[in-house]
Amino acid sequence: MDFLQRDTVTIAKDLLGVRVIFEDDLHTFTGYIVETEAYVGQNDQAAHGFNGKRTPKVESLYKRGGTIYAHVMHTHLLINFVTQLEDVPEGVLIRAIEPEENIEVMRLNRKKDGFELTNGPGKWTKAFNIPRYLDGARLNEGRLKIDTKNRKYPKQIEATPRIGIPNKGEWTHKPLRFIVKGNPYVSRIPKRSTVSAQETWRH
Repeated sequence: MDFLQRDTVTIAKDLLGVRVIFEDDLHTFTGYIVETEAYVGQNDQAAHGFNGKRTPKVESLYKRGGTIYAHVMHTHLLINFVTQLEDVPEGVLIRAIEPEENIEVMRLNRKKDGFELTNGPGKWTKAFNIPRYLDGARLNEGRLKIDTKNRKYPKQIEATPRIGIPNKGEWTHKPLRFIVKGNPYVSRIPKRSTVSAQETWRH
């Protein structure tokens, strides 16, 4: 996955279907990305790097593409992949995952079942038992990896406005959220808009 030579929106779409792997001390959790949001840097009013804001909390966002930017929002841990050269604060938030391996343990971690298991940015990180100390680490060099070879390809990608960012002017409405159309693990998707998960991938 090239996190340096392409624009953040292209990367956000290309991450759909990529396999995420996290190994804690006991288990390996895997799943496929079904929802992302692009945050495009200093002009993006919803982005943590808006206007070049730079604090210790967001420092990882300014690192080289392929860095993990982990931050807490309303007690939920959110995972972003940094997507550009150093000092360009752009990234992709991983919003939802279709779970694959160790679903039983995910149920214990989340105390939930079904699509609720991983259908949100703070839900899948809890299901996967991901710790906050990953902030600033490099993808594929530690416990959190992405597998772009054994991945899936969406039948259809849909673009929508991002979720939960009111009052950001035009940036509230820009279609910078990307979903695997119809996948039931996408967050806040009406039941009537879903089909079975396997039907949402190309075969």
